[in-house]
Parts: sequence; structure tokens; C-alpha cells
Amino acid sequence: MTIRHHRAVGALAAASALALTLTACGSGSDGGDAAETVSPEDVSAALEEGGDLLVWAWEPTLDQVVKDFEAEYPNVNVELANVGTGNDHYVALQNAISAGSGVPDVSQMEYYALPQFSIGESLADLAPFGASELDSTYSPGPWGAVTSGEAVYGLPMDSGPMALFYNAKTFEEAGVEVPATWDEFADAAKKINESDPNAYITADNGDAGFATSMIWQAGGHPFAVDGTDVTVDLGDEGSARFAEMWQGLLDDDLVANVPAWSDEWFQGLGSGEIAALVTGAWMPANLESGAAPASGDWRVAPMPQWTEGENATAENGGSALSITEASDKKALAYGFLEYANAGDGVATRLEGGNFPATLADLNDEAFLAEESEYFGGQKINEVLSASATGVVPGWQYLPYQVYANSVFPDTAGQAYTGSTSLADGLGAWQESIVKYGNEQGFTVGE
Repeated sequence: MTIRHHRAVGALAAASALALTLTACGSGSDGGDAAETVSPEDVSAALEEGGDLLVWAWEPTLDQVVKDFEAEYPNVNVELANVGTGNDHYVALQNAISAGSGVPDVSQMEYYALPQFSIGESLADLAPFGASELDSTYSPGPWGAVTSGEAVYGLPMDSGPMALFYNAKTFEEAGVEVPATWDEFADAAKKINESDPNAYITADNGDAGFATSMIWQAGGHPFAVDGTDVTVDLGDEGSARFAEMWQGLLDDDLVANVPAWSDEWFQGLGSGEIAALVTGAWMPANLESGAAPASGDWRVAPMPQWTEGENATAENGGSALSITEASDKKALAYGFLEYANAGDGVATRLEGGNFPATLADLNDEAFLAEESEYFGGQKINEVLSASATGVVPGWQYLPYQVYANSVFPDTAGQAYTGSTSLADGLGAWQESIVKYGNEQGFTVGE
């Protein structure tokens, strides 16, 4: 999957546009009163009758999914619109919801963003459509991200279990072994930079998604959510563990301060001067297209561990398709979701380079046996699928994570320029998160 994680520009403006409204919001733990059950026959009838659907999404493989879907259900016309990625998408969606017009029937939702819209009752609960019966279809991480109590707010489209993507040529030239632990990762960072002062083990100029995923893998639970009751503790054991280790790399100038997805970033990946990334399983297609000169040099290894011998990972990225509460074509929309994310559309998206959230595909022998030319013939899906089995359970995102991520650069992000320590930066991020949550009607404790 191609996900563009940009640092927030105009964070205050975006935050304003994404302000939450909690009026008429229930506990949020079970999605409120369930709607009347919709039978599979009702969905089939809606597909047969047809109609127009508006889908907002940026995922490129959906283009072919829509074509195939319309061929199978010729009475349905799907308008697929890309209104932007990340923050741009969510600002546009919130604006449409607030205006009460132009709201899509279906919206792509990254897992971290989904709670912000579900708790505001902007997304339909899919449990009445039978979505709860699909729990065994998906791996635990993505399924946990789309569910809240008995409610289901989307069907997983893909997943992002984390792994270590590394340039084997750069590692070999520096005499570096593939690090199995974070201590070894730090040692490798020193050796790579000593071997070539222009080379860095990785790049990070302050990305909220990466930081939270690292805290997740470290066993942190900084966000606890029970309806509108929220607890924030970015000084917990996992947060402190990440901050201490990453601070050491920042202090020694061992991490390239290069914005992700920039031309400079891709150039560094292509030249090997950015020697590794710890990121989600959707990354291979991005390396193939953006760092083509390094074809054959890159490999995939398990995510470095805090304790040797473990298989503890986290999710980074990934998204679902959700139905908006404003849609008056929910049965028809659910038919599209089921086709795209649990039916024939899954194979179409995998052919386009998506990494699956579906257990059947994660365990498929043919999928696991695929050899990647870009990765030197390695069977990378074996490593990535194993990572999916090690995702640490129990993680929760804030019900306003979109806002929280937008102010990360102005708080914790200052640590990446040396203006503060990462621990203090996380503390400043916490203060901002707590203040905003209370202003929006949540009860936020620390």
C-alpha cells in the first residue's frame, strides 16, 4: 500500500477543521443502539437494484476493484474520488460532515484515524450487516482497530505489521550484521556512520505514526479509552523505553533528519545512504517505485526486539473502508465493502501490491513463496507474515488521534532538532493532547 505520511503543515488550521462534536454521543464502548439487522438478502437486493455510490479513497488498487465490481453489478455506478491523503482527506471529510452535504457513502480510514470519526458518530456500525461474523477473516491487529465493543466501524483493507527493511550492500560495506535487537541496531548505526559519514542507518525527522508504533512495540499503552473517558500517559514504561533508546541515536547524530516521502528521502534510499527503515509491510512497492536504483540491494528482516528472541511487533499504517452515517445507501455500500475487502477485490488488490489483512492470504503458501526481484529474490512475505503474528495486543489509539498527530511536530517533534529531549517532547505532546481532549468534551486524565 502506498501511504504518504507527511509532517503536518498548518497544524492549527487542520486541528480546527477536525474538531470533534460529542453531542448525542453515547459511551462509545459499544457504538450506541444497534440498528435493525440487515440480512445478506437485503444487501444482495440492493446490489441487484443498483444505484450510485460515492467512495473517497486514495488507495490506487481500488481503481481496478471498482471496475471489476461494476462489471459484476452493472446497475451500480461507483464514483471513486481522491480528495487527498492523510490530514487532507480527514479535513475534507470533516468539513463535508459538518456542512451536511457532499458526504461520501464510503471513506477510506487509516486505523489511527478511525476512532476520531466513530466516536463522533460519523461512521455507521456495520455489525447489523453481519460484519461481526468476519472476525476470523482478519488478523488481530487490523480487526482490533476497526472494532469497539460489539460495534464494527469498517472492514480492514490492508495491514502494516512492522519489519526491518535494510540495504544489504550498505550493511556489508560497513561490516554490519543485521540487528536482531535495538541495542544491536544502535551499534550498527554507529558503524555505518563511521564507515561513511554521509550514510545513516535510518531517517526520522519526527513522525508521530512511527513514534507511536515504536512505543506500541515496546509494550507501551499510553492511551486508554473507555467511551469519552481518556487516560494519557506518554511517560509509561514503553514510551520511556523508546525515548531513551532513540534519544541516544539523536544525540550522536546517527539518524538522518530528512522528511519522509521527500525527494531527498527517496534519493537516500536509492543510494544506500539511508540504509534501513523500520516500517510497515506496505513498504516494498514504495521502494520499488521510489528507490529503483537500489533494486537487488534491499532485504527484509524481523523488526529489532527489545528482548532477544522475542517476536513482538506493532502495526504501522494500514486502513479500512468505512460507511458514513450520513449515507442513505448503507446496504449498497456494505455490498461494495464486502466485495472489496472480504471478497474478490482482495485478490485484485494483492496483485496490485497491497499487503493483506486477511488471514487466508497471510497463510497462503503461494503468497509466502513469492520471490521479490527487487529484494534479491528473497521471499519477503514469509518475514512480513510472521511479523503479523507478533503484533502486541491491547493497543488503543486516541479518539482524536488525527488531531494529536497534527501537533506532534510542534511538541515532541522539537526533539529531532535538538530543541528539547524526546522525553520532554513527549511530555509536551501529552499536555497538548490532554488540553485539547478536555476542550472537546472528553474527560482526560493523566
